[in-house]
Amino acid sequence: MATYRATVEWTLKDGEDFANGRYSRGHTVSFAEHVVPATASRHVVGKWAAPGAVDPEEMLVASISNCHMLTFLHRARLAGFVVTRYRDAAEGVMEKNADGRMAVTRVTLRPEIAYDGARPTEEQRDKLHHEAHEECFIANSVTCEIVVEEAAHD
Repeated sequence: MATYRATVEWTLKDGEDFANGRYSRGHTVSFAEHVVPATASRHVVGKWAAPGAVDPEEMLVASISNCHMLTFLHRARLAGFVVTRYRDAAEGVMEKNADGRMAVTRVTLRPEIAYDGARPTEEQRDKLHHEAHEECFIANSVTCEIVVEEAAHD
């Protein structure tokens, strides 16, 4: 078992009007070794979002993509492939779920992967992505649909 910690901290700034919703949603998320500037989504709070900060929905999409990548790299190595680059332009969609509540309902991963030497066949690649999805701790922790759309090999 492992335990993970994050500290989220926000402070009302001078001149802001909390009672009327006129306050920055900018805050920090601190981990053991680093601090990340964070905010609410601009799609939700408009001008009250902090510029240059990451929002929770972006962090969720990034976490899913990051976990899938790390697990894929591991599975590819075990299968005898040498990955030299992995880039994913992941995208999450927030909409009403089946219960009528706003949620990230779908995350699409679009990895572009480069190899040194042998490249997996389409069947092998799909198997590696399936194994990565099955083993990804974050994918196993969320209810949204996760789809992989890797471009076909040259």
